[in-house]
Amino acid sequence: QVQLVESGGGLVQAGGSLRLSCAASGRTVSIYTMGWFRQAPGKEREFVVGIRWTGSTTYYADSVKGRFTVSRDAAKNTVYLQMNNLKPEDTAAYYCAARRSWSMAWNINEVDYWGQGAQVTVSS
Repeated sequence: QVQLVESGGGLVQAGGSLRLSCAASGRTVSIYTMGWFRQAPGKEREFVVGIRWTGSTTYYADSVKGRFTVSRDAAKNTVYLQMNNLKPEDTAAYYCAARRSWSMAWNINEVDYWGQGAQVTVSS
């Protein structure tokens, strides 16, 4: 079993920056890819970004390309999401996700582990 604990998030004005962290523990050797999804009130959970645990490959949703950057620290079993130039439409609960698959074709139904969620609120 794998546990994902998120930290970061909060309230920021449009144009500002925030960083989310996701620390994995437990049977982390079974994880091959990690990523982030987000869910705004009244909307479905959507993919934001994915990264292979080797750090060699990343994949971003078009809505965040050029503004968000994902990275990982293998020694700390932690993935980071740096969010710059935030917009009000980025407001959502952000969920860390982990999979036992190398595939970068992210399907919400194929996520094996979820974090508890971190709220990001961007004011205009």
